[in-house]
Amino acid sequence: MTRIRSAVAAVDRRSFLTATGAVGISAGIGLALGAGGGPGEAAAAPGAATASSVPVPRTPAASPTRSVPARTTLETVAAPRDSSAAFRRLGDGPGWRRVVRESLAAPRAGRAARRTVLSSFVQLTDMHLTDVQHPVRTEYLRSQGVSGWRPQEALTVPGAVALIEQINAIRSGPATGAPLTFAVTTGDNTDNNSLAELDWYLTVMSGGRISPNTGDSRRYEGVQNSGERLFWHPEDSRRDTDKEYGFPQIDGFLDAAIRSVNSPGLRLPWYSTVGNHDSLASGAIADRTGYLAEFAVGARKLYDISNGDAKTLSKILAKGSRPGGGELIDLLRESKRSMRSITPDPGRAPFGPREYVSAHLDPSRVGAGPIGHGYTKANLDSDTLYYTFSMGENITGISLDTTDRAGHFTGSLDSAQFAWLKRRLKEHRDEYVVVFSHHNSWTMTNTHPDPARPGETRHNGEEVLELLNKHRSVLAWVNGHSHRNSINPRGSFWEITTASHIDFPQLARIIEITDNRDGTLSLFTTLIESAAPHGTDFGDLSQTGLAALYRELAHNAPGSTTAPAGKLMDRNTELLITR
Repeated sequence: MTRIRSAVAAVDRRSFLTATGAVGISAGIGLALGAGGGPGEAAAAPGAATASSVPVPRTPAASPTRSVPARTTLETVAAPRDSSAAFRRLGDGPGWRRVVRESLAAPRAGRAARRTVLSSFVQLTDMHLTDVQHPVRTEYLRSQGVSGWRPQEALTVPGAVALIEQINAIRSGPATGAPLTFAVTTGDNTDNNSLAELDWYLTVMSGGRISPNTGDSRRYEGVQNSGERLFWHPEDSRRDTDKEYGFPQIDGFLDAAIRSVNSPGLRLPWYSTVGNHDSLASGAIADRTGYLAEFAVGARKLYDISNGDAKTLSKILAKGSRPGGGELIDLLRESKRSMRSITPDPGRAPFGPREYVSAHLDPSRVGAGPIGHGYTKANLDSDTLYYTFSMGENITGISLDTTDRAGHFTGSLDSAQFAWLKRRLKEHRDEYVVVFSHHNSWTMTNTHPDPARPGETRHNGEEVLELLNKHRSVLAWVNGHSHRNSINPRGSFWEITTASHIDFPQLARIIEITDNRDGTLSLFTTLIESAAPHGTDFGDLSQTGLAALYRELAHNAPGSTTAPAGKLMDRNTELLITR
């Protein structure tokens, strides 16, 4: 049996420790191929809010949601009521003020009266909708550090729905009052590259009912009722690792966690960007043997390994020295006798790039539009996951695929996409451009050659920064991946990195772009939480109660810190830029 170490995991849990997960999309997904050009032109969205063809927000066909106040972190932020408590209960804390940042331009008096709005939208990132019962998950690596597994992971779906509810309630930009015109995800929409999670993600975004459960439809089959004291057992009075940190006993938690959830769907048109957890097992492994895909849908799950095996595997995953997953596969092959029986489920199968695009093109997933959410038949034909779309009059969005299909949780661009990006920047040189990706510049360090494309060059974050700085049209590079807020001036534009919606403080970001009519532009960034109440009631296991508990569990997760919130200058800002 493993023994947990008190040290925080040396391996980045956010990047790969959550393996592959589950129930979902039927085998025959219908396609709505949509209009549009090659991997560079999204299908036209329905309606037109302005002459620039920004999609008109439509309400998806879903059950009505509860009344939610239009709240941002300017007003209030969830904060502990008693910081000295072993398990810190949350309540309403003070908001975060807006900070004016002048690194790229000086503010000029009277700009508020002159400005016109170019684009106003919401960024969602790193939702990590997680099938916590998936066989390929490597929860047992928690023995190498308490932050290697998250006690809140079973509640990602109700947590994400509460975020959708908050976005729907806000409707307009807090800085300008202009209507929000679209939303965009920046990857790690799912956690385990499984069809089930892909189904949950698309339903959360477009509207409908989700059953966040795989395997046995009647009961939970995962680490939280396994008897392994390495994990929080919410319905068991015996001590475990997390109860040592003050975690409560909550009767009925696991039944509630797999109960159906209703999403109203976004009332805004939305666009999708892919992340490493959407493309790779464990967010890092490119298994070409087929073993992990077969194991994912099977009837066996490993809950515990020796400390020696855990230490070895953790180091290999962290270094990315075996991106094909050979050590994990060997471990699973050698551990068959110590595995336990679970209910098999074909919905836990992994999906590839074409399946990802096909699912987005499914007519039942249109929601508020557009068809394909940025992806088109051209992406299917070319096996690509990048495109452009209109963000407003004279402003274009470019969505990239920064995952290396050869494996590892860090990113890069392949040569074909890098050349495509050069062409798109040149094509839109007389407009404004915002680039969207999952990885940020400093995590694009992966240059593993793709076995399917031998000899192809990979391009890192420094090369992308250099390219973007050659084009004055670029205003911002918006991304996620690192699970923390960070805003940095990058020569002639801003790099805006937003924290995740799985780790506390569980945020998304509104971005409003304005022309100040004085030779400068302003990019206003405003962070938002989900619509769940800040306070929790352990007896409230309703959908809303679970969403509130999701936040509080995340705040108390062993190893959790305040670092993901960033500094004030990384949160609610006005970013000035000369143009």
